[in-house]
Amino acid sequence: MSSEAQRLHASFPSAGFTRRLAAWVYDLLVAAAIIMLASALALLFAALLTSFNWLVLSDDMDHAAWLAQGPWYSLYLITVVAVFFGWFWKRSGQTLGMRAWRLKLQNRDGSRLTNRQVFIRLLTCCGGLGNLWVLVDFKNRRAWQDYAAATEVVTLSKEANQLFYWNEL
Repeated sequence: MSSEAQRLHASFPSAGFTRRLAAWVYDLLVAAAIIMLASALALLFAALLTSFNWLVLSDDMDHAAWLAQGPWYSLYLITVVAVFFGWFWKRSGQTLGMRAWRLKLQNRDGSRLTNRQVFIRLLTCCGGLGNLWVLVDFKNRRAWQDYAAATEVVTLSKEANQLFYWNEL
């Protein structure tokens, strides 16, 4: 990224709670769709296992019950959602909801996040509840995960949102 682009990245105001909440709701709908797709793939996998007789289910158990009987299915879904958010945060600093609401996740100097920062944000975001801290932190308007990962969420202008999007493609 050029120094001019980094300067532009760093010059936007911190995002407020309402805009973050709107992006969170948007991303929640996208995450629900991804969970449904991941669940369909898991059910297909279980069906393939039974069709090859590698898995034999009792009469009172179906594929969904087999998937839900241990922690692995839940861990799989959590991993899928974490990869979804982590990939977008690392790649461009914008999930689909953040893009729609002109929000960008970045380092305080405007640069992209490192893998370590993405991991820290995933661990500390509390499923989005960490954003409630923005309601208390009037001065900096940063969430728990922003402090933990040394990042910030800024509100982009319409022009900058388009510019950053096309530069990421």
